[in-house]
Amino acid sequence: MITADPDLVIAVARSWLGTPYHDQASLRGVGCDCLGLARGVWREVVGDEPFPIPPYSRDWGETELHEVLAEGARQMMPEIMPAEARPGTLILFRMAPRAIAKHVGILTAPDHFIHAYERLGVVEEVLTPTWARKIAFAFLFPRD
Repeated sequence: MITADPDLVIAVARSWLGTPYHDQASLRGVGCDCLGLARGVWREVVGDEPFPIPPYSRDWGETELHEVLAEGARQMMPEIMPAEARPGTLILFRMAPRAIAKHVGILTAPDHFIHAYERLGVVEEVLTPTWARKIAFAFLFPRD
């Protein structure tokens, strides 16, 4: 699968900076959550979303038998090892031990990423060692 230009992915993600946090929304400048940010970047880089996103829980400590978010991403994006993640890569974070991955960000540099965070909205910040340890999965945006 041919992947999208990482510079385009980063530029589109940065165009969402300052968007307020709003659970389960995906409108640049109006509101989004972390998955909504990824969905918005997808729409601008790849095209229409391939399937509707069902409602989801905000519980970062949720434990399931299946990695729902990662399994959904695998249906439409090439997966790479987290250690191979580079700028423009979608990264999924496991926020609590033994919980499923429930937070999403996009690498903008080896040590920075963009994500939507409650009370902060869409921000770009340093990928600290604490954040880096929580990366559970990594995916590349395809090119349409």
